[in-house]
Amino acid sequence: MTSRIRSWVSLLLGASLLGLAGCERPPIDAVQHGYRGTGMDQIYNPRTIASQAELNALPAALPAVPADGPRASEVYKNVQVLGNLSVAEFTRHMTAITSWVAPQEGCAYCHNLANLADDSKYTKVVARRMVQMTQHINADWKTHVAGTGVTCYTCHRGNPVPNNVWFAPGGQRSAQQGLLGFSAGQNTPSEASGLSSLPVDPYTAFLSKTPEEIRVIGPTALPTGNRQSTKQAEWTYGLMMHMSSSLGVNCTYCHNSRSFQTWDTSTPQRTTAWYGIRMVRDVNDAYIEPLTGNFPPHRLGPTGDVAKVNCTTCHQGAYKPLYGQSMLGDHPELAGVTATVTAPAAAPAAADAPAPVADSATVYFGVNSAALPGDAAGPLGGVIAALKANPAATVSISGFHSAAGNLTSNQELAKQRAFSVRDALVAAGIAADRVKLDKPQSAEANLSGEDPKARRVEVALK
Repeated sequence: MTSRIRSWVSLLLGASLLGLAGCERPPIDAVQHGYRGTGMDQIYNPRTIASQAELNALPAALPAVPADGPRASEVYKNVQVLGNLSVAEFTRHMTAITSWVAPQEGCAYCHNLANLADDSKYTKVVARRMVQMTQHINADWKTHVAGTGVTCYTCHRGNPVPNNVWFAPGGQRSAQQGLLGFSAGQNTPSEASGLSSLPVDPYTAFLSKTPEEIRVIGPTALPTGNRQSTKQAEWTYGLMMHMSSSLGVNCTYCHNSRSFQTWDTSTPQRTTAWYGIRMVRDVNDAYIEPLTGNFPPHRLGPTGDVAKVNCTTCHQGAYKPLYGQSMLGDHPELAGVTATVTAPAAAPAAADAPAPVADSATVYFGVNSAALPGDAAGPLGGVIAALKANPAATVSISGFHSAAGNLTSNQELAKQRAFSVRDALVAAGIAADRVKLDKPQSAEANLSGEDPKARRVEVALK
């Protein structure tokens, strides 16, 4: 009997070790990430990290070029973004983005080489919008990307289409229908959910459109208000599996294992991830999905939707994209601040003459452009002088757009124009908390078609 028990124990122990080995073959590195005794360890596989070294290596930066000289928008036709760069800076940027996105295809991937101003290629229209999206992320989502930021290379890494994008699945991916009911996309293992039986599409409900609530534990105990179902928990777990594999980390990288619903200082990464989810929703809804009509059918998904981003698109298995290495120092044009505006020098006058001030200004923009025009220093100079003369004053900024084109895209463009003016004021020395972004009180300017007066930002002292 004793011999039989020993045999069974040996068999079970061997099976257990085999199962553990199947999950993560030794040797591995365990790093304590939280309080002792809580199981908050991060497990790292040196082989995986070594295999990702080349993927996360930075490309060589192009040599710096002069910032002086004619602006790109003054020399080239149809420059709708980055037109404030010098011709040398603009050429450097175009060369870099070609190496990041289409090193094999070259400039012809986005441009008609016989007419560089032509917009007939959908890739050019998309690329222009993606540059604006990158600037938006770096300027307005520092809660997630901090000072490291992102560039086009972060997602593309030498590929015309990023390796990690997603489409809505076409129909129910399961044979379990009929008498067995609707499977909600479960029991059909997919990489999105870690090859588990969790729902195959954890993206649509959480990373685009009107998001569902991400929650496993309700705020109150049953039956006093907790309406979080097991099904909701399964969808949430699917998203968490995606995030864990995207960053190459355990659940305890963001969560306190003593209480997964707790937000505390032991896991600050959870707050960063919270902003990251909202950033992904923002770029999918405001920048990517409005471009759907520009793509040819073969670039759309089974339900006709455009390829969208998720956590893997940027992270690609690293806890920080490119392991936290920043490229913005070499490419400040993608940092979101498009120009520096200073108050113009006052004309010679008596020593006691007051500086010229203004309580309002209007800045006009080009078609489909959020780049601050070169003549913005004039109208903004008086407002800047007034703000500096009165430290208690604040300023309201409202962006307008024309009626032509897609309304959602136009509204986003109006917001980006307001951001450009805000950044110019901050660059001129005005504290950011004195600059308020307000929606226009009147839509009158939005009804003017292609009237240049509709493409404007209004600035008013309060």
